[in-house]
Amino acid sequence: MNSDKAVRKVVRIGGASGFWGDSSVGAPQLVASGQVDYLAFDYLAELTMSILAAARMKRPELGYATDFVQVSMRAVLRDVAARGIRVVSNAGGVNPEGCAEALRALAEELGVRVKIAVVTGDDVMPQLAALRVQQPPVAELQGGAPLPAKVVTANAYLGALAIQAALDAGAQIVITGAASIRR
Repeated sequence: MNSDKAVRKVVRIGGASGFWGDSSVGAPQLVASGQVDYLAFDYLAELTMSILAAARMKRPELGYATDFVQVSMRAVLRDVAARGIRVVSNAGGVNPEGCAEALRALAEELGVRVKIAVVTGDDVMPQLAALRVQQPPVAELQGGAPLPAKVVTANAYLGALAIQAALDAGAQIVITGAASIRR
């Protein structure tokens, strides 16, 4: 090898989904191709977060994209684990721990060993009281309206550093709440 040339590592990332309700055929096709190192599942938008918050208000164990676990990962988890494919998804919605727990249960059911990490920190509900009284007070961006009296979820999009840390620590699957997976 010529020492003057930099070694380049090719990383193949497959976009397995772009929104909640996207086709479920992408992940199996990508995994079957054998041409992917990472799968990225993007499930969240602001409307999706409110739907997931409403689901969690009815059933506290919910609040995540259940089809990520029961449809998408059920279809590929064995192959993902066997091939060493890494998965990153914001399917955790307003309950990333619940999503990870459901995924752990699926892995146990399928007899698959996989290391799952959860990235939290997007939930800013505990800061709402302080945000309401700060000067100037937090207001709606376009019209300047104050925060509504009833808020069901408040989240700040996280970046990639915590996801990278989880992957660097050896996680094969990283579940987040509000995080920029594709933005």
